[in-house]
Amino acid sequence: METDRVRERVEAARETVRRVKAEISKAVVGHGDVVENVLICLVCGGHALLEGVPGLGKTTLIRSLGQALALKANRIQFTPDLMPADIIGTNVLIQDEEEHRVVRFQPGPVFANILLADEINRATPKTQSALLEAMQEGTVTVAGTTHRLASPFIVLATQNPIEMEGTYPLPEAQLDRFFFKLLLEYPDRAEISRIVDLTTRAPEAGPVPVMDDAGVEELRLLVREVPVAREVRDYAVRLALATRPTSPLAPERVRRYVRYGASPRGPQSMVLAAKARALFDGRLAVDYGDVRAVVRPALRHRILLGFEGEAEGVATESLIEDVLAAVPEAEPGPEARRGAAAGAS
Repeated sequence: METDRVRERVEAARETVRRVKAEISKAVVGHGDVVENVLICLVCGGHALLEGVPGLGKTTLIRSLGQALALKANRIQFTPDLMPADIIGTNVLIQDEEEHRVVRFQPGPVFANILLADEINRATPKTQSALLEAMQEGTVTVAGTTHRLASPFIVLATQNPIEMEGTYPLPEAQLDRFFFKLLLEYPDRAEISRIVDLTTRAPEAGPVPVMDDAGVEELRLLVREVPVAREVRDYAVRLALATRPTSPLAPERVRRYVRYGASPRGPQSMVLAAKARALFDGRLAVDYGDVRAVVRPALRHRILLGFEGEAEGVATESLIEDVLAAVPEAEPGPEARRGAAAGAS
């Protein structure tokens, strides 16, 4: 009976996610993988960094996600003159009903469920750091007072890869706080045709709510309950270790071109995301394919190139392919490892 109840919950979650995707697709053309990965970030309690040229529908995606989930969505356009108080809010002096002057906290746009931080690398490091506490702790502190953000809370930050003049690269510590880094590609001919059709005719009904914040919280709890075998979890750990140049698992190009590999947040993200992917597919357990499917978004921003890698223009994506090719799903047994060591000597 317990197994039947679990199966019912998993099937209900799969159907809910399918309906959410269907509602978002009313306004967002293409980007199916991006939509799924954003939903994975949301149910895993993580944040996403989206990289793509302007005009690919990032704002539409965020707005549609908020509508389909009945969540409050805010957008901040990051600019060099943006101050931390413009994001988190500030204390203001107001006059109350009894005409007494009192200091009250005026919340900033970060007080939402979904926050689009548009072109985050255009703001100064001081302003970028204002998001760190919000992303990591779910709180902001103003004048010594801590204010808790709404739950669920997800930051979707965007970067423009083709116009880097006047930008401030995100520090490694902040990059590592993003659960996924997602790449938005150009739509194909058929998708562009549909985009033009949707945006040049009378507007149609947009996404309708499928679930609310309580439903998202329930999904978050359910994701944590999805079982993962020790061997599958170990596969994610070995993939992360293989991105470190000092690891014996690292491929030759990783040892040559990489300065720093994935932190422990890398395998954490892979295992959680693999659980969410299995849940979205209606399965009761995680397999190796789930881990492989999330390796790229989980690790591409956690691999930092060294001087030689930067000079030669080595693509991080190609290094991840090397790691996937070098790390087998099943770890070799002691005898196989001894034989490989003897052959190397």
